[in-house]
Amino acid sequence: MGTDLTSIADQARTAVTQLLDLAALDRGDLLVVGCSSSEVLGGHIGKASSREAADAVFQGIYPVVQERGIHLAAQCCEHLNRALIVEQECARQYGYEPVCVVPQPKAGGSFAARAWAAFERPTAVEHVRAHAGLDIGGTLIGMHLREVAVPVRLGLDHIGQAILLCARTRPKYIGGSRAVYG
Repeated sequence: MGTDLTSIADQARTAVTQLLDLAALDRGDLLVVGCSSSEVLGGHIGKASSREAADAVFQGIYPVVQERGIHLAAQCCEHLNRALIVEQECARQYGYEPVCVVPQPKAGGSFAARAWAAFERPTAVEHVRAHAGLDIGGTLIGMHLREVAVPVRLGLDHIGQAILLCARTRPKYIGGSRAVYG
């Protein structure tokens, strides 16, 4: 199967740009991305990890979040309990405690390993509460979103062969019939 990595990078760039526009994230907010490179290439999650596919997705996403001042949290696979790779500055800003692990393509996932290699001062954390997220290939990022997640439909629903699901979050509505919401 011929894989167009340039197309995959373009799709990832389009997806993250659309999500960030629709979610209206501010500088310093947090975006979680889970990416199955296996699914991107048409395989089954966890069975055909691809550094090249992960690199293409990362190259599509990372420059966009950097330009906007958004923190990226790269979700690892279930072999690392879906830990996340973030910059140390992000972990400090949000009070996330680091854990000792370095993701590998078959133990953490190719996307998380790529983030580890690209970040200036990477660290792993067990949990985050992100403002928005991209789930590329059924990686189950929901546990790392803030409490009220709102599905977001983009102009595309796949990156490569992987199904793409997106969400933003919003504050909870509290109060009763007399409450006023802004």
